[in-house]
Amino acid sequence: MLWQPPLPPRYYQMAEDELAEAIAARKQELGSDLVILGHHYQQDEVIHFADHTGDSFKLSQLAAGRVEQVGARFVIFAGVHFMAESADILTPDAVSVILPDLGAGCSMADMADYDQTTEAWSFLQEVNAGTGVRVIPICYMNCSAAIKAFCGEHGGAVCTSSNASEVLTWALAGGIQPGSNGDERIQILFIPDQHLGRNTAASLGYDIWSDMVLWNPKGSEPPDEEALAQATFVLWQGHCSVHKLFRPEHVDQVRALWPDVAVMVHPECCYEVCQKADQRGSTEGIIAAVEAAEPGSRWAIGTEVHLVNRISVQAAQRGVSVRILSDCQCLCTTMYRIDMPHLLWVMDELARGKVVNRIQVHPGVRRWALVALDRMLAITGRTQHGTAAPTDSLSLVD
Repeated sequence: MLWQPPLPPRYYQMAEDELAEAIAARKQELGSDLVILGHHYQQDEVIHFADHTGDSFKLSQLAAGRVEQVGARFVIFAGVHFMAESADILTPDAVSVILPDLGAGCSMADMADYDQTTEAWSFLQEVNAGTGVRVIPICYMNCSAAIKAFCGEHGGAVCTSSNASEVLTWALAGGIQPGSNGDERIQILFIPDQHLGRNTAASLGYDIWSDMVLWNPKGSEPPDEEALAQATFVLWQGHCSVHKLFRPEHVDQVRALWPDVAVMVHPECCYEVCQKADQRGSTEGIIAAVEAAEPGSRWAIGTEVHLVNRISVQAAQRGVSVRILSDCQCLCTTMYRIDMPHLLWVMDELARGKVVNRIQVHPGVRRWALVALDRMLAITGRTQHGTAAPTDSLSLVD
């Protein structure tokens, strides 16, 4: 996590309505030069000022589109650090991407760093040498740009919670070298969320015990070599601090309270919770399911509390009842670091001609991260960013 210097005291001395009025005035003053992105997990007071609301990668794509349409020069991302990195990757170099509080990181993304990833990769290459096993790295969007770049450079791709099944299917079929060797076996290194990896692999028919092993980047001992030899998936021992809070008994409790409830959870929840739920889906999938729900239906949602509360208010207007799966504080605390004082501060600095808290991805990292992102878009049939693998790319061709 990066260190955020304290704000001048006056920002915390302002009343909420004063902050809101000042932010609105600055936004009007900056006009088309500025686009504000608000992640679904963000608190309502900040979301109010967002030009776009959505999931992390969707927001980065929207920002790139807005820059192209109106020539925006500044992007304020009310999200967390890895999201701002993605926005910087997808927008031109001349555009400044700003994170209002540098302390807004992601605990899951922080569970995998570049050095740990190269260590895991080296171990897997060594243990699989001469066995006919080819390892393909797949990373969840919720990771650093450096991890995305590692996957791009080593023949892998990025995935989101909504397309993880498609990306894993692509990798299992050989990835960028499909069917190149009939005797070859694919092993996937999935970084950094073990639960998304486990739940997705299980949905594809793989056994959570015999086909998967856990890689602990901080462990003193590597996985058992016999278990590793038969595993198709090596799951990084990372997790989301929010979705980890949901437990199987929460599903039982809400069913006792609402016997007719539909339980829907995010695939970052543990396997046992996902198995008990009626449905699982990405953030956008959860929103779409509730929006399509019949009046009179009741839903319990296992995801971040700010999003659930927002969905609940909107659904109630259509006669749909929505509550969070658990009464525990399932709050993204790092996202919560971004508040109106920090938002106003970065906008005040922009109005003075100064860019603060700019998030910049190194050109070399950006290059390979784009390769991994473009592979994901190609796999899912969406528009690519036009980035081909560089010529020094391990002699692999997309």
